[in-house]
Amino acid sequence: MLKMIFIALIVLVAIALIMAALKPDQFSISRSVSVKAPPEKIFPLINDFHNMQTWSAWEKIDPAMKRTYSGTDSGKGAQYAWEGNKNIGSGSMEITESSPTKIAMKLDFTAPMVAHNIVEFTLTPNGDSTTVTQGMSGPSLYISKLMSLVFSMEKMVGPKFEEGLASLKAATEK
Repeated sequence: MLKMIFIALIVLVAIALIMAALKPDQFSISRSVSVKAPPEKIFPLINDFHNMQTWSAWEKIDPAMKRTYSGTDSGKGAQYAWEGNKNIGSGSMEITESSPTKIAMKLDFTAPMVAHNIVEFTLTPNGDSTTVTQGMSGPSLYISKLMSLVFSMEKMVGPKFEEGLASLKAATEK
């Protein structure tokens, strides 16, 4: 009986390891919102890290986190680093591309895990509104693939994108 349980356990672990290995090597998550404002009104709220505290859902997780700004004040070359509690961790961002319709950022997490991702905001005019899309993409290392069998990045990050975009919409439209 004990031998059968041991064999079943080995088979389940093997199946989990194989399932993780077969997952994609890249991940991508995005959310969009329609904002009743032109892109030029939304752009400064995203393009300047100092303004992110007014709308970013991540900023609300640990209001006491330590923030450091460097590089340019805004746009390409602007840098932002944070050290927070266990719920927010630590890392840095740098704006690598800045145009009226697209802001791209290099996002590096240092804790609780090391990860290197790309965040992009696109602003697409649509009549008297602008569709703002926030996306994040990056490599899925084997440990991430294994963790994704239990934790969904889409379910962890997606709702935070939605919350942040709703705050960005509210801040822009008032």
